[in-house]
Amino acid sequence: MLNRSNAILALMVLALPLALLGALASGPVDIDLAGALTDGWHAQGSDAVILWQLRLPRALLAVLVGAALGMGGAAMQGMLRNPLAEPALLGVSSGAALAAILLLYYGLAWQAGWLLPLLAIGGAFLAVACVWLLAGRGASASRLVLAGVAINAFLSALMALALNYAPSMFAMQEIVFWLLGSLANRGWDQLLLALPFVVVGAALMFCGRNYLRALSLGEASAASLGFGGRRYPLAILLGIAAAVGAAVAVAGTIGFIGLVVPHLVRPLVNQDPGRLLWASALAGALLLLLADILVLNFIGAQELRIGAVTAFIGAPFFFWLIVSARRGLQL
Repeated sequence: MLNRSNAILALMVLALPLALLGALASGPVDIDLAGALTDGWHAQGSDAVILWQLRLPRALLAVLVGAALGMGGAAMQGMLRNPLAEPALLGVSSGAALAAILLLYYGLAWQAGWLLPLLAIGGAFLAVACVWLLAGRGASASRLVLAGVAINAFLSALMALALNYAPSMFAMQEIVFWLLGSLANRGWDQLLLALPFVVVGAALMFCGRNYLRALSLGEASAASLGFGGRRYPLAILLGIAAAVGAAVAVAGTIGFIGLVVPHLVRPLVNQDPGRLLWASALAGALLLLLADILVLNFIGAQELRIGAVTAFIGAPFFFWLIVSARRGLQL
């Protein structure tokens, strides 16, 4: 079983660059991919511009956002010891989206291109800080979940209020962008802005992998192994806020990646919470990139929102999971 799991993970590693090539070849306009690659970054031909300035940053952003969401979901599930946990549970996604929505509501997003994603990242950190303060000192996993649900509900109500009082149809469309998620019209600026936050967040989560392993034995066992105190869960929460907040800031709210991906790869890493982090990052990057390829090749009046596509992928998986659990209980 171990060799089979390693083989599947190796295939996923090989599939990622192939999917990246598929994304570069996908789009409403056919281009000479080999020629555009040969021409290089500074070429002025239309094919080279489409490849290097439009498709490549979008594909790399899909990889970065998918990895952040997948790893963030694995870290959240490990820290809370809840298979239904995802970053949105603690208000990370809602905090980032609300900050972006308020900026769009007041029409300040066009003052500076970096202002919107930067404030969205700040909104994610603020939401996590509110959850941490509400849960209190030495909060258990269940109290963190309750605090997260309360903060998330409040932020969702504020988003609904902003949507209800959107000053114009254009503002309404921009708000819907953040609620559904999209990689359309994303470029190098957004990629380079999100990259350092995702890297720092991933490093914080990965440094806490041994804490997650110890926590799988229970909070008392983790404390006896030297992982007591607040710095370990706080570091992981900050890592989740940095990585997922940056992902939401540049791509909007994309659901189900952080929830589904850890379930898919957990059997491949023998239920190890530490190995699950990088495996979920790999699977999240691959899944979101494949979903974006589907979006790019969908023929319609306007482009599908990738958040809707991931929801269509994730919901049937959980239907299957529930049915499998029922059958297991019957047996």
